[in-house]
Amino acid sequence: MLLDDNDIQTICLTLKLASITTIILLIIGTLLAWWLTHSKRKWKKIINAIVALPLVLPPSVLGFYLLLAMGPNGFVGKITNALGISPLPFTFSGLVVASVLYSLPFMVQPLNNAFESIGKRPLEVAATLRASPLDAFFSVILPMALPGYLTASILTFAHTVGEFGVVLMIGGNIPGKTRVSSVQIYDHVEALEYAAAHRLALVMVIFSFLVLLALYIWNPKSKKE
Repeated sequence: MLLDDNDIQTICLTLKLASITTIILLIIGTLLAWWLTHSKRKWKKIINAIVALPLVLPPSVLGFYLLLAMGPNGFVGKITNALGISPLPFTFSGLVVASVLYSLPFMVQPLNNAFESIGKRPLEVAATLRASPLDAFFSVILPMALPGYLTASILTFAHTVGEFGVVLMIGGNIPGKTRVSSVQIYDHVEALEYAAAHRLALVMVIFSFLVLLALYIWNPKSKKE
């Protein structure tokens, strides 16, 4: 058998986490990218820097501060406790929150680039046809930005699948609940189970290659070359 039941379980959990994270970020990322594209606020650059921070920040650092924030004494932990919600650390919900923050720039930046390339002209034309801003977005902007959405979704999904430091800090290593594929590979290596680690790692390598291949195939720029 190529993979054992535990490996398959971690793969399913990883794909579930990546799917939920991508769906959530499609909503948050669209709103944030649209605001960054059209806002003239002076502090827009600060928001841009905050969004891009996970690109340069060590995952363990981000995971550490998220752990403090979501813990019983953190500001997020106090809010969840007041709402009667269980603490987020070492839960799947906590993994989702951490993954959304860690993968945020992989969704926002491609969408921001797509919206900037479209410009304001299509919106102005739609306004002359008496289309509401919401109608103009869904009927004009969204179809034009579809390649950007595709790129952002693929990158976000793939990046979430490859997470390690953040998910280990926030989720720990609970089988069936927070143990994702990257952590499972680490466990195999730690237990000197190199053959099992190799099999699971090979699956992740093939998956990553197929994701990048799909990205290049569907990228309009690569088709023109």
